[in-house]
Amino acid sequence: MKKHALLIDYKYCTGCHSCEVACRQEKGIESQDEWGIRLAEFGPERLAGEWYWNYVPVPSSLCDLCASRLEEGLKPACAHHCLAKCMEAVPLEDVPARMAELGDGVTCFVP
Repeated sequence: MKKHALLIDYKYCTGCHSCEVACRQEKGIESQDEWGIRLAEFGPERLAGEWYWNYVPVPSSLCDLCASRLEEGLKPACAHHCLAKCMEAVPLEDVPARMAELGDGVTCFVP
């Protein structure tokens, strides 16, 4: 199986936390002290005369991109349930081209 990365286009993340809930459900994470992905909030703050308020989903070391789901041809649970559709699993060799297509405000996680 190809190795994948998770691309997160945080320009479009609305801060709904559905990725966190989906991950907890998929992985059976019950402890509030552990998480597979957690939403970080930055802002509101003013930088160079413009206001910024970003939500950035941050995967942890518990994240394996739902390898079993990927093997079945499915999206990782976080990406599948993302209401803004701003998360996607991409084969590693396609990451540079896809990040260039998406432009600024994109982050990459490789488990």
